[in-house]
Amino acid sequence: MEADDGVRPPAAFRERANLRTDPRGRFADGWPGAWDEAGDLLDWFDPYDAVLAGEGEEPPFDWFAGGRLNASHECLDRHVAERKNHLALRWEGHHGETRSYTYLDLYREVNAFAAGLRELGVAEDDVVTLYMPVVPELVVAMLACARLGAPHSVVFAGFSADALAARMERADSRYLVTCDGYYRRGDAINQKRRADNARLAVDHDLTATVVVDRLDGDRTDGGRRGDGHRSYDALVAAHEGSELAPVAREAGDVLFLSYTSGTTGEPKSVAHTTGGYLAHVAWTARNVLDIKPSDTYWCSADIGWITGHSYIVYGPLALGTTTTLYEGTADHPEKDRIFSIIERNAVDVFYTAPTAIRSFMKWGPEYPANHDLSSLRLLGTVGKPIDERAWRWYYEHVGGGDCPVVDTWWQTETGAILVSTLPGVDAMKPGSAGPPLPGIDAAVVDSDGTERPPGEAGLLAIRSPWPGMPRELAAATDWGADAAAGDDWWYLAGDEAVVDDDGYVRVIGRADDALHVGGRRVGTGEIERAVVGVEGVAETAVVGVDRPAGDTAVHAYVTPEARRADDDRLREAVVGAVEDAIGPMVAPERVVFTPRLPKTRSGKIMRRLLEDIANGEEYGDISALRNPEVVGELESGGAGSDGGDVSDR
Repeated sequence: MEADDGVRPPAAFRERANLRTDPRGRFADGWPGAWDEAGDLLDWFDPYDAVLAGEGEEPPFDWFAGGRLNASHECLDRHVAERKNHLALRWEGHHGETRSYTYLDLYREVNAFAAGLRELGVAEDDVVTLYMPVVPELVVAMLACARLGAPHSVVFAGFSADALAARMERADSRYLVTCDGYYRRGDAINQKRRADNARLAVDHDLTATVVVDRLDGDRTDGGRRGDGHRSYDALVAAHEGSELAPVAREAGDVLFLSYTSGTTGEPKSVAHTTGGYLAHVAWTARNVLDIKPSDTYWCSADIGWITGHSYIVYGPLALGTTTTLYEGTADHPEKDRIFSIIERNAVDVFYTAPTAIRSFMKWGPEYPANHDLSSLRLLGTVGKPIDERAWRWYYEHVGGGDCPVVDTWWQTETGAILVSTLPGVDAMKPGSAGPPLPGIDAAVVDSDGTERPPGEAGLLAIRSPWPGMPRELAAATDWGADAAAGDDWWYLAGDEAVVDDDGYVRVIGRADDALHVGGRRVGTGEIERAVVGVEGVAETAVVGVDRPAGDTAVHAYVTPEARRADDDRLREAVVGAVEDAIGPMVAPERVVFTPRLPKTRSGKIMRRLLEDIANGEEYGDISALRNPEVVGELESGGAGSDGGDVSDR
């Protein structure tokens, strides 16, 4: 797609891209049948009767109806037949240790563990909960469950025992695979104790718990397993050499359960199906992330989140590529850890979050500059919207000005990417995700469904079904965010966005993250976009503070880059940027500089905590914080700063 003021991908990239011609016309004229090309990426046991059963205009939506397949077969068996010695996984551990699995290695261990699970009683449609960090055994367990036709529910390893228990109860899960512990910034974390506490809190009895040994000599439980616990290694060893025929699953059968974040409310279960989901992630991994079987590919997300499911495990392995796993954090033991992994493994495609990129900016360009990153062919971002300055920093300092950047928008609820440029086809617009993908009807609308004109903010809506949609959305119109407007089916994503004259979507932020300032409603994402556009600012979070008069003041918490001008000058620039972009009434009354923002273990900024601190209120549970030491700094007004009250402006 041609676009004004766009950055064109290099000609050398376009010549070798998986997708070189724009398929949007083909999808528009042939929807939904054009999604057949996604279905063709899979190896079906029984062919599907229709890409989308019925007229496709209202629920229930039945993608690839009549087709039968198995996700473990898609990711393993069909590759083993021709490329058994090709690397499937490269794993980098916390202490620098490494492990590699060929497709044959992975096939053998998945079969052995699947046989072990079957011995424990796991049968088709039983939900198996997986509570582990990013270790190869987690991928093995996911594919073993898929082989048995047993949906898996991966719970992020940093979640508490209560969070684990709540998810097991909601799923009626009676099988748990966990580990003795994991490492975090050099410290050994006792995971098994949390898992045991969760077992006690779950209302129903668990049939079996399998424990992976990770801590080696650092175990804190003296090696005790406890009643009902089985060793992962022993179970695999006992079934070495087993080969289980993968269970044929209907396209609409559940592959896994995932949960949206529970940090701001009750976790919501999302059930993704086998056929539509797998076809969608394979198509987008191939055509948006441009993954080739010969690549070494790395998505730096945690497998506990949907990004890890879709673009660490299922998408890349369905395409037969080498996917990279990393257990640690970006800055431990040194701030160049990410770039050393890219260099050492000659990574071709790197997919990470804007929060990580802003951290790279804060640390300084010398860290990527000290490593050979010439293997990189494409960069991607996923998560919060990325601002133009962070985009250009990523493009220049990590990609060397020579790698397309795909800024992807999607959610747990969508299963796979819905909005992005196609890197072999489209120009890129820094700060804009791009146009909707082929076959995706996305629009910016009012709450009543009226489409907003270009340049005016509104709610991002998906107005027709897509293959990766979860079972809940495929079956009903009243699930989650509003999924109906009048007589028309649609999905309101909960994000505010604006579309330009070229059809490129710029996501502003969550629609419910809004402040009422000076008589107007302003999204926090809009204010934060203005702040991070200031030279010297790496990251920010803005919150509302209640004034005695009943209105709201804006406080901005700002993490500067490593090298910056003096605080007063930077503070004035922050305030001025918001005034210029939005208006004086929205300018921050207080700017607090801090070297770190409070973040959950998944990397999300905990704005609730910032709001409580700014309003002088007691704050609740902070067990999800990965950096609790920052709380004291923030309470004192920010490290190295007087807090920056600019209310006299």
